[in-house]
Amino acid sequence: MAVIDCCNINDIASFYEEINAVYMSSESWKIGSLDGFDDLLYGGFGTFKDAASHCIVWKDIAHSRTSLGVETTLAYYQGKLGAESPFNQTHFQKKLDELKAGRGETYFDIVADIIQSHRKVTWIYNGYPQHKSVYL
Repeated sequence: MAVIDCCNINDIASFYEEINAVYMSSESWKIGSLDGFDDLLYGGFGTFKDAASHCIVWKDIAHSRTSLGVETTLAYYQGKLGAESPFNQTHFQKKLDELKAGRGETYFDIVADIIQSHRKVTWIYNGYPQHKSVYL
Protein backbone atom coordinates (compact mmCIF):
# COMPACT_ATOMS: atom_id res chain seq x y z
CA MET A 1 0.00 0.00 0.00
CA ALA A 2 1.21 3.49 -0.88
CA VAL A 3 0.16 6.52 1.15
CA ILE A 4 0.19 9.82 -0.70
CA ASP A 5 0.18 12.75 1.72
CA CYS A 6 -1.32 15.59 -0.25
CA CYS A 7 -0.25 18.19 2.29
CA ASN A 8 3.12 17.76 0.58
CA ILE A 9 1.63 18.53 -2.86
CA ASN A 10 1.33 22.21 -3.74
CA ASP A 11 2.12 22.15 -7.46
CA ILE A 12 3.17 19.74 -10.20
CA ALA A 13 6.81 19.58 -9.09
CA SER A 14 5.86 18.68 -5.52
CA PHE A 15 3.38 16.06 -6.83
CA TYR A 16 6.31 14.26 -8.46
CA GLU A 17 8.47 14.75 -5.37
CA GLU A 18 5.79 12.95 -3.32
CA ILE A 19 5.34 10.20 -5.94
CA ASN A 20 9.10 9.67 -6.10
CA ALA A 21 9.41 9.60 -2.30
CA VAL A 22 6.66 7.00 -2.02
CA TYR A 23 7.37 4.83 -5.08
CA MET A 24 10.89 5.42 -6.31
CA SER A 25 13.15 5.55 -3.24
CA SER A 26 14.89 2.32 -4.31
CA GLU A 27 15.48 3.48 -7.88
CA SER A 28 18.42 5.53 -9.19
CA TRP A 29 16.14 7.67 -11.37
CA LYS A 30 12.95 9.65 -10.82
CA ILE A 31 9.57 10.14 -12.46
CA GLY A 32 8.67 13.61 -13.70
CA SER A 33 5.86 13.27 -16.24
CA LEU A 34 2.33 11.99 -16.66
CA ASP A 35 3.60 9.25 -18.98
CA GLY A 36 6.14 8.19 -16.36
CA PHE A 37 3.44 8.12 -13.67
CA ASP A 38 1.25 5.98 -15.92
CA ASP A 39 4.16 3.60 -16.59
CA LEU A 40 4.86 3.36 -12.86
CA LEU A 41 1.33 2.09 -12.20
CA TYR A 42 1.79 -0.68 -14.78
CA GLY A 43 4.59 -2.03 -12.59
CA GLY A 44 8.04 -3.27 -13.46
CA PHE A 45 9.92 -0.73 -11.36
CA GLY A 46 9.58 1.20 -8.13
CA THR A 47 8.01 0.03 -4.89
CA PHE A 48 5.39 -2.16 -6.54
CA LYS A 49 7.46 -3.57 -9.38
CA ASP A 50 6.53 -7.18 -8.61
CA ALA A 51 3.04 -6.61 -7.20
CA ALA A 52 0.01 -8.19 -8.88
CA SER A 53 -2.07 -5.35 -7.44
CA HIS A 54 -1.67 -2.47 -5.05
CA CYS A 55 -3.54 0.21 -3.19
CA ILE A 56 -3.02 3.96 -3.17
CA VAL A 57 -4.32 5.78 -0.11
CA TRP A 58 -4.66 9.46 -1.01
CA LYS A 59 -4.88 11.73 2.02
CA ASP A 60 -6.57 15.14 1.75
CA ILE A 61 -8.00 14.85 -1.75
CA ALA A 62 -9.50 18.36 -1.56
CA HIS A 63 -6.03 19.86 -1.19
CA SER A 64 -4.87 17.93 -4.29
CA ARG A 65 -7.83 19.10 -6.35
CA THR A 66 -6.92 22.69 -5.50
CA SER A 67 -3.14 22.46 -5.79
CA LEU A 68 -3.34 20.59 -9.12
CA GLY A 69 -6.38 22.58 -10.24
CA VAL A 70 -7.14 25.18 -12.87
CA GLU A 71 -4.41 27.71 -12.05
CA THR A 72 -1.69 25.06 -11.96
CA THR A 73 -2.96 23.48 -15.16
CA LEU A 74 -3.13 26.83 -16.98
CA ALA A 75 0.53 27.43 -16.12
CA TYR A 76 1.41 23.88 -17.22
CA TYR A 77 -0.23 24.33 -20.64
CA GLN A 78 1.24 27.81 -21.09
CA GLY A 79 4.67 26.32 -20.40
CA LYS A 80 4.11 23.81 -23.19
CA LEU A 81 3.35 26.68 -25.59
CA GLY A 82 6.63 28.58 -25.25
CA ALA A 83 8.37 29.81 -28.41
CA GLU A 84 11.13 27.19 -28.14
CA SER A 85 8.82 24.39 -26.98
CA PRO A 86 9.24 21.01 -28.68
CA PHE A 87 5.67 20.03 -27.76
CA ASN A 88 2.65 19.81 -30.06
CA GLN A 89 1.50 23.43 -30.04
CA THR A 90 -1.91 22.71 -31.56
CA HIS A 91 -2.69 20.03 -28.97
CA PHE A 92 -1.70 22.16 -25.98
CA GLN A 93 -3.43 25.27 -27.33
CA LYS A 94 -6.64 23.25 -27.63
CA LYS A 95 -6.23 21.96 -24.06
CA LEU A 96 -5.59 25.50 -22.82
CA ASP A 97 -8.64 26.86 -24.65
CA GLU A 98 -10.85 24.06 -23.24
CA LEU A 99 -9.66 24.76 -19.72
CA LYS A 100 -10.25 28.50 -20.07
CA ALA A 101 -13.77 27.74 -21.36
CA GLY A 102 -14.48 25.59 -18.29
CA ARG A 103 -14.58 22.32 -20.24
CA GLY A 104 -11.02 21.08 -19.84
CA GLU A 105 -9.40 18.67 -17.44
CA THR A 106 -7.18 19.90 -14.66
CA TYR A 107 -3.86 18.25 -13.90
CA PHE A 108 -5.61 16.56 -10.97
CA ASP A 109 -8.29 15.19 -13.31
CA ILE A 110 -5.61 13.77 -15.60
CA VAL A 111 -3.80 12.11 -12.67
CA ALA A 112 -7.13 10.68 -11.43
CA ASP A 113 -7.92 9.30 -14.90
CA ILE A 114 -4.50 7.64 -15.02
CA ILE A 115 -5.00 5.99 -11.63
CA GLN A 116 -8.49 4.82 -12.52
CA SER A 117 -7.31 3.35 -15.82
CA HIS A 118 -5.26 0.72 -13.97
CA ARG A 119 -7.34 -2.29 -12.99
CA LYS A 120 -4.72 -3.56 -10.58
CA VAL A 121 -4.75 -0.31 -8.57
CA THR A 122 -7.27 0.38 -5.83
CA TRP A 123 -7.49 4.07 -5.06
CA ILE A 124 -8.74 5.02 -1.60
CA TYR A 125 -9.61 8.57 -0.67
CA ASN A 126 -12.08 10.03 1.79
CA GLY A 127 -11.86 6.64 3.50
CA TYR A 128 -13.50 4.66 0.68
CA PRO A 129 -12.23 2.72 -2.33
CA GLN A 130 -12.92 4.57 -5.56
CA HIS A 131 -13.97 2.84 -8.75
CA LYS A 132 -14.02 3.89 -12.38
CA SER A 133 -17.69 4.77 -12.14
CA VAL A 134 -17.02 7.44 -9.51
CA TYR A 135 -17.23 10.96 -10.91
CA LEU A 136 -14.40 13.12 -9.70
